[in-house]
Amino acid sequence: MGDKNTKGQTSYDVSIVRPQMHSEDFKMRGRGMKPPRLKAVKKGLLTLHTLELMATTIYRFQITGENCDFNRQLIAAMCNEMTHYQDFQIKLYEFGFKPSVTRLAFWFAGFAFGFGSRLLGKKAILKTGIWVETKAVHHYAELLNTVDWDEDTRKVIEKDQADEDGHISKWKKLLEVSGEEKDKTA
Repeated sequence: MGDKNTKGQTSYDVSIVRPQMHSEDFKMRGRGMKPPRLKAVKKGLLTLHTLELMATTIYRFQITGENCDFNRQLIAAMCNEMTHYQDFQIKLYEFGFKPSVTRLAFWFAGFAFGFGSRLLGKKAILKTGIWVETKAVHHYAELLNTVDWDEDTRKVIEKDQADEDGHISKWKKLLEVSGEEKDKTA
C-alpha cells in the first residue's frame, strides 16, 4: 500500500504521482459566485499556479544525467509538481481566468534554486527540497483556511498539499541516510 497522508479529515495516497482524470471531471466553475469570493479564488489559484511552476523548475534543474535512484526520485517529484501545475492551470481556466504573465519570474527563481543546489551537491538539493516543500505546505494551509473554495477545487488543493508533505518526508529520510553514510566513512 502507498504512503498515506492524513492531514485533517482527509487521507490521500501520495504514492500516486499523476491521478487519473476523466472528461466529466472538467467543469465550468464560479458562475453565481459573489465577486469577493471569486476574487479570492483567483488570487489563490494564481499563487498556487506560479509556485508550482517554480517547484517544477527547481526539480528540473536538480536532475543530473547520472543513472541513479536519486535522479529517479527527483524525476518522479518533478512529474508530481507538473501535475500540480496543470491542476491549477485547469482550475484557472475552469473559473474563466488566465495564468499570470509574471509567472516567468517564478521560473527564474526555480532555475536559480534548482541549478544552484545542484552545483552544491545532494545534501543541498535535499535541503532545498525540504525548505521549498515546507513553504508550499504552509501556503496550501493558509489558502485552504482563508479562501472559500468549491468542494472539487478544495479536494485538488488538499491532495496536492498531501503530496508536498510526502516530498518533505521523503527528502528528510534521504537526508538522514546521507548523513549516516558520511558517519560510517569517517
